[in-house]
Amino acid sequence: MPAPDDVERYLQHLAIERHLAARTLALYRAALTRLQRAALADGVDLHVAQPHDLRRWVALLRGEHLGPRSLALTLSAWRGLYRWWGRRGEVQHNPVDGLRAPKAPKPLPKALSVDQAMALADHDGRVRADEDGPLRARDQAVLELLYGCGLRVGELIALDATASPQASGWVDRADRSAHVLGKGGKRRSLPLGGAACAALDRWLSMRNDVARPGEAALFVSQRGTRLSASQVRTRLAQWARAAGLPTHVHPHMLRHSFASHLLQSSGDLRAVQELLGHANIATTQIYTKLDHQHLARVYDAAHPRAKARRG
Repeated sequence: MPAPDDVERYLQHLAIERHLAARTLALYRAALTRLQRAALADGVDLHVAQPHDLRRWVALLRGEHLGPRSLALTLSAWRGLYRWWGRRGEVQHNPVDGLRAPKAPKPLPKALSVDQAMALADHDGRVRADEDGPLRARDQAVLELLYGCGLRVGELIALDATASPQASGWVDRADRSAHVLGKGGKRRSLPLGGAACAALDRWLSMRNDVARPGEAALFVSQRGTRLSASQVRTRLAQWARAAGLPTHVHPHMLRHSFASHLLQSSGDLRAVQELLGHANIATTQIYTKLDHQHLARVYDAAHPRAKARRG
């Protein structure tokens, strides 16, 4: 068995030469302690441990309900120790190479409930008591396009007020549509609902009072130049707080809400895929899980047999 100070020298190497943060060092120390304890329990010298030994120890950790991310970090710490030993000529091979932690499940995207989305959209737009009309009108139009069309924030800020050969995206009020350039240079056209059209009309009636001469952007800042993604995030978060929502709201949450609510109402996965601009329908299928969660919540809240199900 390696002496405790052998592992400690490796941790000092990480701290001094690799400049790892104190929190990361603490996690690595815990992971290497697990390794030493497992080897001690099996009577195995870590310097001659074989891949089957490491696989068994990983299986034991999984049996102790160590999650995928913790296992990944643990294997990273173990692999790094053996690589360090290898560079120093203390081991002949790295028994951790080839071992992989199970994939962590991808968290479901967070979406607003329909009631929360309506409360956000119906808010009068007053973020500050002295808020002036153009900013409120702009933010309302921004919100309606994010939630009403499912735009990415990059697609939104790239919109121009009118179509041109140079425009990557624009809004066509004549045919009530938004034309955007999505990921991979893929163009798509999206219908504009009545609320979005009304909000856009109101903003466009004030836009020229704010925009600098010659500015092509549909949405501009107080300085009259194209609105940035960070400005959209900040204003949307302020708007949500002013509307009394109990959660942080960001632009992509409105895109998730658009997809989830549309799928709940229509059940048409292919149409949602087209509207979102997903190249692969598997990407869109995650919203079926959100839809199932919504149905489960409705069932648990309303069905007389739900208590039996929860029990």
